[in-house]
Amino acid sequence: MGRRERLARLSRWYGPARPVFSGGNEARLLRGGDQLFPLMRARIDAAADEVWLATYIFHDDAAGRALLASLVAAAARGVRVRVVVDGFGSKASLAWLERGVAGSGVALAVFRPLKQWWTWLEPGQLRRLHQKLCVVDGRHGFVGGVNIIDDRDDLHHGMGEQPRLDFAVALHGAIVAPIEQAARAVWTRAWLGRDFGEEFLGLLRSPEPVRRVRRLLRGVRMPRAQRGAGDALPALPPVCVGFVLRDNLRQRRTIEAAYVEAIDAAQTSVDLATPYFYPGQSFRRALRDAARRGVRVRLLLQGKVDYALAGMAARALYKELLGHGVQVFEYTQAWLHAKVCVVDGHWATVGSSNIDPLSLLLNLEANVIVVDAPFAATLEAELERAVAGARRIERWGGEGWRGVLGRACVAWVAYVYLRVAGATGRY
Repeated sequence: MGRRERLARLSRWYGPARPVFSGGNEARLLRGGDQLFPLMRARIDAAADEVWLATYIFHDDAAGRALLASLVAAAARGVRVRVVVDGFGSKASLAWLERGVAGSGVALAVFRPLKQWWTWLEPGQLRRLHQKLCVVDGRHGFVGGVNIIDDRDDLHHGMGEQPRLDFAVALHGAIVAPIEQAARAVWTRAWLGRDFGEEFLGLLRSPEPVRRVRRLLRGVRMPRAQRGAGDALPALPPVCVGFVLRDNLRQRRTIEAAYVEAIDAAQTSVDLATPYFYPGQSFRRALRDAARRGVRVRLLLQGKVDYALAGMAARALYKELLGHGVQVFEYTQAWLHAKVCVVDGHWATVGSSNIDPLSLLLNLEANVIVVDAPFAATLEAELERAVAGARRIERWGGEGWRGVLGRACVAWVAYVYLRVAGATGRY
């Protein structure tokens, strides 16, 4: 399919009655970069037309260098290669990345770059690009939580012996179209943020500025999910896959709503893994209500804590959750980075969104929802192995003044952070 035909297909996702869920897809679960990167490089090495890549971290290590080499080689063959990275997440490797793509034809955009310390004072700087997306030739898509960095490497703690627990999904079929549109949109926003002056002058000089402005606006629009919470999924052939975004425009709480809807409908089991866990009231209520009606609710959280405040935030909720029958496990074998969930053995989600205020209210995030029993069984088996080697939290204190003070401190920090970032409403 040519570029023009693919753009026409992408425009269908703007239709008022077009759901983002689609059937007849292929979805393959990938564990960490060890499985993701070789397949992603193979798709890029075979690319004939376009490659779109969006990531929070693109690190200067063996994994990052190998992927960058594939991107540069694709551009040298005439493939249109567009890469966008977050200005904070990739700050340490940004100079290396810029040198690596210089003169190669790879167009690198930086989402909200941090050039000086006072950049943090600009509105919106606390809202980061946290998506991990890749689309090749409009046919092959990748969505998940895996950054472009070696599985054993942690930017703050160095190399570990075991790879972090993380997942991504390789996709093929109609679902790739909204993924590509999302990658296009975030790259375009970042690119215009850098070169907005030149683009604006170009529009003024254009003989048809109105048409060009419309094309530009289409480029920065994220695909919209039309299915509301509580609506039944349409009858679709397997594999049924939905693409859900969180942005700061029209889909502010789409991912959170998808989680809560699935948990509210759970009948037998909810297995959720996330490294950063500090959900709002509606999410906690869904977990408590599910456990009270007899659903087995298991949370797999960090036992090997990378940020002390994040660990404190999650543990501030242990007593409440345990008191309502929610099972809590802490993963200690390696760093936990997976953001996944399986409900009733047939609904599964994999993506970039943590269950905390940053992901649910501020950052740009992307998940896929796979409604397919075989896929869900594969992910559930991975979680079973992880839980088997985790530490179960049977009881949790926190009745004393230290516990009360800790919970109050976490709540206050979250409140201030959200207000500084411009988030409104209750969480």
